[in-house]
Amino acid sequence: MKFGTQLIHGGEPHPLIERAVTMPIFQSSTYEIANNGSGEINYNDIKYVRLNNTPNHIALHEKIAQIEQGESALVSSSGMASITSALLGFVGPGEHLIAQDNLYGGTLHFLKEFFPKLGREVTFFPAEEMQNLKHALKKNTRAVYVESVSNPLLKVPDLQEVVKFAKEHSLLSMIDNTFPSPFNFNPIPFGFDVVLHSATKYLNGHSDVVAGAMVSTKENVRKIMPLFNHLGGCLDPHACFLLHRGLKTLGVRVRSQNESALKVATALKNCKKVARAIYPGLPNHPDHARAKEWFKGFGGMVSFEFDGTVEQAEAALKKLRIPRLAPSLGGIESLYVRPATASHSGLSSAEREKLGIKDTLVRVSIGLEDSDDLVEDFVQALN
Repeated sequence: MKFGTQLIHGGEPHPLIERAVTMPIFQSSTYEIANNGSGEINYNDIKYVRLNNTPNHIALHEKIAQIEQGESALVSSSGMASITSALLGFVGPGEHLIAQDNLYGGTLHFLKEFFPKLGREVTFFPAEEMQNLKHALKKNTRAVYVESVSNPLLKVPDLQEVVKFAKEHSLLSMIDNTFPSPFNFNPIPFGFDVVLHSATKYLNGHSDVVAGAMVSTKENVRKIMPLFNHLGGCLDPHACFLLHRGLKTLGVRVRSQNESALKVATALKNCKKVARAIYPGLPNHPDHARAKEWFKGFGGMVSFEFDGTVEQAEAALKKLRIPRLAPSLGGIESLYVRPATASHSGLSSAEREKLGIKDTLVRVSIGLEDSDDLVEDFVQALN
């Protein structure tokens, strides 16, 4: 099946449950334990929400695995639940991780502050300097971790080189694919071993669910399941239902957001108070050629640096009428935020500056509003 058909029909129960065309909500925390017909109890068939094996979980796992072209998937209660569980599950005590330096602030903070406390090592490398990968390699290196499009500077690492490096050194390759979404990019056919998502964002797309997802081989998912279940990052059945429903419109949403984001980024580039517009779809983006070759679309995220002080930036942004000042991204409404006050507020000013994240950097998540209205709004505010 093509991608759009998979979104609608992938993972759906066959036959339909009570002929319902929409997956029902199984709002039950536990299920009766079956027997094999001879009176013996089958304890291997326990269904329980924390074990992520209820009917809502199973249908959702199958749909996400299909659209990411993986063997198996596992949803969680947040993107960070999936990310931290995967990192702790695949990189054990005494082992070493190589990670891209320009990451989502929550991931970066976890790796810097908690990873060492839990007996793991991490070495960071700049996304634009792939030659540093081999310099970071150690005898105990277990995995390499990147983002397909970095948050918030929208860098696209040399993903081919990452996969090649990982395979040459028998490392697990892990990638956060939240920003492109499976509509724009599938890392598993590209060669990555583990794909992670904050499903809160594009997978759900309606700003009403917090969830995460991991896609990999059946063997890798089986390996991580015991740890994941004990950490307790399960998604409740109603949230599973909402995510399941949101996924069905992923294609039409992201297709529209790709188109609108390019229009907005092009307009921002010409605004008087924009020092730099950042979008992989712009020809002047340093990673434009990679994004054009590998991605079906350039995504719905746009960043820009305001030409002026933080106070001036705040005054200009208050003139926006359509986008709302709020964290998160990937929903049907346009949102904006300064990463220094939100996603990367856990880092010091010096740490942000080193990563190239200025206090005047603004990150915009493009929604489903009319693109002409969005362009007009940004132009009036920033001119």
